Amino acid sequence: MAHFTGFTSSETFTQIPDSFLRLLKEIEDVSELKVALFALWQIERMEGNFRALSESNFEAEALGLTVKEIKRGLKKCVERGILLKAEKEAQVLYFLNSPRGRLAAEAYLKSAEPASLNSVAQEKSNVFKLYEENIGPLTPLIAETLKDAEETYASEWIADALARAVKNNKRNWKYVEAILKRWKEEGRVEKQDRRNAQEDRQQSLNRKIEELRKRSGR
Repeated sequence: MAHFTGFTSSETFTQIPDSFLRLLKEIEDVSELKVALFALWQIERMEGNFRALSESNFEAEALGLTVKEIKRGLKKCVERGILLKAEKEAQVLYFLNSPRGRLAAEAYLKSAEPASLNSVAQEKSNVFKLYEENIGPLTPLIAETLKDAEETYASEWIADALARAVKNNKRNWKYVEAILKRWKEEGRVEKQDRRNAQEDRQQSLNRKIEELRKRSGR
């Protein structure tokens, strides 16, 4: 058994319904338990009201299950009522048996077109990962702020602004946001890049002067 090193301060958490925890005493098949937990985790990470999974979204390697075991787990989750199975033509989707999931499944079956693959099993934005790696732990408030920023600025801009904050040792979102606002107002053109380069040189010079002062004891 591999030793687990423990949770980190930057963990994000998945909500588990209380009613599911009460089902634990009844679930005996490990494949059913793994499939149910994986579905709760994936669906919780999705955006919008249409949240569904296809069989291919259940990763055999990640779950430590065979394809056959995943199929069995899905079948048992549907039979128990944890998941809803909605099939239309060649497309089969699984929804969480919740008010939103039931409405989504009903709407899917009534719609004339199959669900777009872009609507299911989307990863959370890489901006979250960049923030955690360069700034600090991701809190619910920061997560909402980052979502808003993604709607306003290009992902490349956010990544570059985060990199500049790290380079200038200003690891906080206010600094990053100030950069983004300035780029939006003034435009990311060569003039702006020259100004940023000048600021970097000035800050580097200031650090060197401060180091010399400390060495000289002044």
